[in-house]
Amino acid sequence: MKYLFRFFLVLIIILGLGALTIALTGNNHFWKALRATYLMGETGPHIADWQEFDTRIIEAREGQPWPISPNFNEVKISDSLHNLLQKLGTVAFVVAKNDSLIFEEYWDGYNAQSHSNSFSMAKSITTMLTQIAIQHGHFRDWDDDVAKYLPGLGGEYSGELRLSGLATMSAGLSWNEQYSNPFDITAQSYYGSDISQTMLTKVTVNQPPQEKYSYQSGATQLLGMAVINATGRPLAEYAQEMLWNPIGAEENALWLLDKADGTEIAYAGFNSNARDFARIGQLLLRQGNWKGNQLIDSAFVKIATTGQLASYYGYSFWLYRSQQGMPVFYLRGIGGQYIIVIPEKEMVICRLGHKRLANENHHPKDFKVIVEEVLKTNW
Repeated sequence: MKYLFRFFLVLIIILGLGALTIALTGNNHFWKALRATYLMGETGPHIADWQEFDTRIIEAREGQPWPISPNFNEVKISDSLHNLLQKLGTVAFVVAKNDSLIFEEYWDGYNAQSHSNSFSMAKSITTMLTQIAIQHGHFRDWDDDVAKYLPGLGGEYSGELRLSGLATMSAGLSWNEQYSNPFDITAQSYYGSDISQTMLTKVTVNQPPQEKYSYQSGATQLLGMAVINATGRPLAEYAQEMLWNPIGAEENALWLLDKADGTEIAYAGFNSNARDFARIGQLLLRQGNWKGNQLIDSAFVKIATTGQLASYYGYSFWLYRSQQGMPVFYLRGIGGQYIIVIPEKEMVICRLGHKRLANENHHPKDFKVIVEEVLKTNW
């Protein structure tokens, strides 16, 4: 009994010292990270972690049901693709062709209304909102100075940073894109309670911007903060008015916040369902036009889906060429969340799920299988 008492006493001391160290080092975000991951049976961010965050609702007030193809679900995807999707924990797979849904399948209790975190697909959405803000006069253009909207941003080169540098991942930030360390800047920003303060006190522009591609989630966070400051509105509210309702989304979306009534996590916090995500792809497929309403300048869609400082990355969109030589562009999340647009086939694909395979020449192997197998399918 005496030894058991000593064991628990030592354990309590160790835990107490650990908690004190976390507090003194300013890493209180660790407790939220612990609650949202390991205590949920996960080892990192996951597609249902919105349940552990404060959120801002993006209301769907003008729902427009997807047209359903006469051949809906008559042609199935290949067995090899189906098996891969199941192996990687896919929860939703939707294909639209010629403006209509042609295939749809769900797993693991998910359905057409289920929310899923899209992670870095939010980067593309934030960039689209920035373009809309430009069109409405909140910014001059993509060469506008970031410092005008984020005067607290530090670093030797902060005065040289343009909005385009944030969207093309050439911001030159002191940001380490690292997902396994719970005390690194990516975790601090995602799980912390004041993302704006984190960005303006712990991130600087320490390299010449607009010169070199370097994927940094912090760049998109700064872009989202610039939109918030320029428009004077929360990012989710702006998305609701300028994007979500105009494209006829049928279900409310959620944007993760750093705290109640706080700031949106612009680079990884947009939650919705496969059908409504596919609408974003459909909007881009039609060069920013939704049923006659030009929401996004078609010239920008062309630029955004053209390689900039990296041949495989535009303005927050990934670029690929299929084995058949067809150009493909897509939005991508860390767990294999994809909105894929194949213009030559008038096709949009949305995949949501838990895991993806490793990259091969800048693109996940499973993404390549999805594209190639769908192109083989006789729809």
